[in-house]
Amino acid sequence: MTSAAWIASGIFVVVYILIASEKIDKTKLALAGGALMILLGVIDQHTAFHGTHEIEGIDWNTIFLLMGMMIIVNVTRHTGLFEWLAIKTAKIGKGRPIAILVGMTLTTAVLSALLDNVTTVLLIAPTVIVIYEALELDPVPFLIFVILASNIGGTATLVGDPPNIMIASAAGFSFMDFIKMDAPVVLVIYLVFVAILLAWMGKRYKVSEEQRARVMQFDESRAITDYGLLWRCLAVIGLVFVGFAIHGAIGLEPATVALAGAALILLVHPAGPRETLEEIEWPTIFFFIGLFIMVAGLVKVGVVSQLGEGMISITGGNTLALTMVVLWFSALASGIIDNIPFVATMTALLKVVAHDLHPDPASAATAADLITHDAILPVWWALSLGACLGGNMTLIGASANVVVAGIAGRSGHPIGFVRFLKYGVPMTLVALVISTIYLYLRFFL
Repeated sequence: MTSAAWIASGIFVVVYILIASEKIDKTKLALAGGALMILLGVIDQHTAFHGTHEIEGIDWNTIFLLMGMMIIVNVTRHTGLFEWLAIKTAKIGKGRPIAILVGMTLTTAVLSALLDNVTTVLLIAPTVIVIYEALELDPVPFLIFVILASNIGGTATLVGDPPNIMIASAAGFSFMDFIKMDAPVVLVIYLVFVAILLAWMGKRYKVSEEQRARVMQFDESRAITDYGLLWRCLAVIGLVFVGFAIHGAIGLEPATVALAGAALILLVHPAGPRETLEEIEWPTIFFFIGLFIMVAGLVKVGVVSQLGEGMISITGGNTLALTMVVLWFSALASGIIDNIPFVATMTALLKVVAHDLHPDPASAATAADLITHDAILPVWWALSLGACLGGNMTLIGASANVVVAGIAGRSGHPIGFVRFLKYGVPMTLVALVISTIYLYLRFFL
């Protein structure tokens, strides 16, 4: 390798290790790593910010899609909609712990697919704690199942989990592609998840009529603080998802649809935009920016192409073998470290692998044809399923897990790392087995 390749690899590995250690904030590390790549000449500023034909710099589609959805959710949550849903779910469950849990996991999975799983758990977890404290039960097992449901639900759509947003932008997949490819297997996984939940928890938790009555006394109507804004927000969200469904046909990127929705929801919101914009998860946005610059540096100096050649060599160029390796390795890696930097690296890697696997790269009419041809297509979906579902393996496997752990700890109900493993590992293994069967039947039978 060249000296530039060694420098780029060293920066990336050090940043990766420090992110995994969680001793320094990951946003600081990613920005520092990206800045070093530019300052040390690994990649020039123009390529880092704008990319070239061969190298993608900062992926602005991912950045603006995240920002647009954050704005939409930030305005909507001020209406009290999410608290209303949680309380209504508990009352439909008649105050029964397991019935409430099934309802909560369904609500969480659906919201995670439609919005994003981090925002969903941020809004749902506090209500779960209040409900199970009223039932005089330890909220931790129920919070863990909510986390698992959020990552399962988020796997189903383009906007549900950040790895899917990155994969869609890199491979050019549409919102409907994820509905067609990921949603069917996610539905099966969720149904199996509920069956396991009932078998695991069904007979373990009993409460008195008095405890159930406390939950039934909650008044969900008081959760809604602004009915006018609520209906306007629902109308905007509906338009946004129509836009997602047809964005390919009308020639717009999902990021454009999300930004248009964000602009519209700010216009119909009577308050000024300052508070809403301040509530954007800016650390997450800048984490992505630094990360994209580092990965672009690795691509430019040839490190990613060498890794791609190694992956081809290990699997013998066999698409089935490569698909299964990516599925299980992605899940394992995502369980150990943050799945976002892993997926950023893998999307760049798969673009190289796609070129090597294509029987006649020169015949590809466009770059999209090259990176989504039949010999590589199942590998992209293996990456999506592995990275998203693998986040359920450990307490640090996905951003949603860390968010809920923080909320639980501040409420006096810490979620232990080992305790989470007892729930996360079995469920992840079941989900991966189902995904393995699904990918084989869908692409190779």
